[in-house]
Parts: sequence; structure tokens; C-alpha cells
Amino acid sequence: MFFRIIGRVSDIETIASGKGIRERRRLTKAYGGRRWRKLKGTATLQLANGTIAYAEVHWYEAHSVGAKEHKIKRILSIQ
Repeated sequence: MFFRIIGRVSDIETIASGKGIRERRRLTKAYGGRRWRKLKGTATLQLANGTIAYAEVHWYEAHSVGAKEHKIKRILSIQ
């Protein structure tokens, strides 16, 4: 599903870090970087069909690499 984050991501929490991330080897090969963290937060999104939704989003982040691979985990409300 394609989407665009509108505004800021709030209520950010760390889900896993370091060896707790199963995808660590793949992420390092694809993007480089060290100290990967998996994070979650809530944000307002614009979906591919133009609908605006408030959803829980998960992503990976590493120092010097930035945020990668955003995923919608749960749509909380549709506006």
C-alpha cells in the first residue's frame, strides 16, 4: 500500500533495537549503518486513493541513515 505521511509522527516508541531486530543483516546490506532501531508512532497519512487517515506506523531507523521502510500497521480512523 502506497501512502504519504502528512505532518509529524507523534507518540514515538522504540519497539526493538540492536540484536532484537530480525531484519538487521538485510537492513545493513541494503542501507549500511549501524545501531538499527525499530520504531512505532501515530501519524496522519494520505493513502494512494487520496483518503486521509490517522494510523499507527512502524519503521526502521539508524544513525547516519535515517528512517527507512515505513509500514502501516493499523488504521485508527478515516477522516
